[in-house]
Amino acid sequence: MDSIPDDAQHIIECGTESCERYGAMYCNSCYRSMCEQCRDDHLKIPDNKGHDVVQYLSRNHKIPVEKCKKHPTKDLDLLCEECQIPLCSKCASQETHTRHKFHDLEKFYSENCHSCLKTLPSIQNYFIPTSKELQTEIQENKEEIKRVMEKTRKEVKEDTEFFKKLADKAMSETLEEIDRVEEKLLEELKSQDKTVDEYITYLQKLDREIREYLSASKVTNIIIEHSKNLEIRPIPKTTKPVTPTYTAGKYSKEEVSNLLGKLHVDQTKPELRRIKALESCTSTSKEVKGEYQKASNVQQTESPSASVIKVRELTVPGVERLFHLSIDTAEKVWASDNSGYLVQTDLQGNMLQEINTSRQGVGYHTVTENADLIYADRENKVIYKKSMDLKEVSPFIRTDWEPISIHSSHKNGGIFVGMKKTTGARNSDAKVVKYSKYGSYLHSIHRDNDRNLYSEPHYITENINGDICTSDSGKQEVVVVNEARQHRFSYRGQRSAFNPYGICTDTLGHIIVCDGYFNNGTIDIIDTDGEFLTHLVSQSGIIRPYSVCVDDKNNLYVGYSSSNTINVYKYLQ
Repeated sequence: MDSIPDDAQHIIECGTESCERYGAMYCNSCYRSMCEQCRDDHLKIPDNKGHDVVQYLSRNHKIPVEKCKKHPTKDLDLLCEECQIPLCSKCASQETHTRHKFHDLEKFYSENCHSCLKTLPSIQNYFIPTSKELQTEIQENKEEIKRVMEKTRKEVKEDTEFFKKLADKAMSETLEEIDRVEEKLLEELKSQDKTVDEYITYLQKLDREIREYLSASKVTNIIIEHSKNLEIRPIPKTTKPVTPTYTAGKYSKEEVSNLLGKLHVDQTKPELRRIKALESCTSTSKEVKGEYQKASNVQQTESPSASVIKVRELTVPGVERLFHLSIDTAEKVWASDNSGYLVQTDLQGNMLQEINTSRQGVGYHTVTENADLIYADRENKVIYKKSMDLKEVSPFIRTDWEPISIHSSHKNGGIFVGMKKTTGARNSDAKVVKYSKYGSYLHSIHRDNDRNLYSEPHYITENINGDICTSDSGKQEVVVVNEARQHRFSYRGQRSAFNPYGICTDTLGHIIVCDGYFNNGTIDIIDTDGEFLTHLVSQSGIIRPYSVCVDDKNNLYVGYSSSNTINVYKYLQ
């Protein structure tokens, strides 16, 4: 009996009648498993000479039978490469598919099945277990945070109680001093009271004696006796007590807090969690630096390819040309032209919403992490917001400058606005302003060492490392500034003339920018440090690309200044 693979989940029997051996082989022409001996017998038959017999695990997967809707008697067995739709043989002969290239749908289906089967083990054996390990680590971190914070609370209470004891001791000592001062003052007053009392007794005695002299019968005796006592002793001198005063301590809450301990929060940037590498991973064709180098090994397996595959094409109704695109969800996109029309469409090209805005053919709209639309009115210097669940459009931010480009961060909800202001007949100024997701001003990015960073910031986006990337058609360069608002680098293209327009970044940190140089436009891809990686060129060529955006699956959406067609490409290896 043929050997059975160790990883087999069940025994596949030979499809030949009365043969009970292991079906290690498979005939793609007959859709039948067979053992090696039956394979040899099978191929000896003249009618089977051209049959494709392969290892069972490499077999073509039989396509499910599906009837054509237009021709119910025909099976769907072809794939139109241009239209990316399944067809029957009768559909393929119609004029709408003239000169189109077709693929065997069964082969295409089988190749995709093999791709899926190759992906499943990595999901089950690597991605899910690794993610669960991360989840366990996060839970452990949560418990550690709780323990640390509870210990910190206890220390704060102990510190405060000790402070209270010191305050109580100081209060007791002050009260004792008050008692001593009071006792001393009362003793002095008691002594003065005794002196005055003795003086009053003396006066009363003198008063009686004088009265007795006046009542005496002999005048001579009165004169003789009284002459000795005519002088009255002076009133004794006494002093007023000087009472003490108390000056209350005047302490602010901050001064009291300074006497206690301090909570120190480490401002160091959190370290990325380590993710074990997928064993089948290979490194990228180009080494990346800085923060991008810290991305997971799984992400780094993908790199941009010079050739791209078009996976979808759709026509946007209501606009003539496509100057800017904003991904709403995986199934919706906002698109605008240079005439003030802003349209939401699904991936089948059905219009869902339409808004009339001011005329500007730049990146003036964006979609927030909550799927709310935000767009700028350059003429009235107002930024409007349209909530996903509401039809009304309401003013969100008012400015003194002209808002010409806008981007909503999906990291923290912050809103970046490229602005311009005319300062004279031929002079203007430009900057990028960051607002919170609630519309409050945070800060501006304006100059670097007294040098203006921007001239015409027509398109703006944010990279995974926090860099703000601006496509500036006035300076003819891509200006990149870090989170600290410091200029990192400027990219000036690969040709003598560089006309940057639409710009976006993907989940790997690539910066993707349109170079709309007349009919020879390209799409440039650079890394997080401004190093050129590649030009993207599709099989049918890229002409006058003006707008780009990437969804969360790294599908690249490209709009053109010459039509209302969006092409969707796969561009990563």
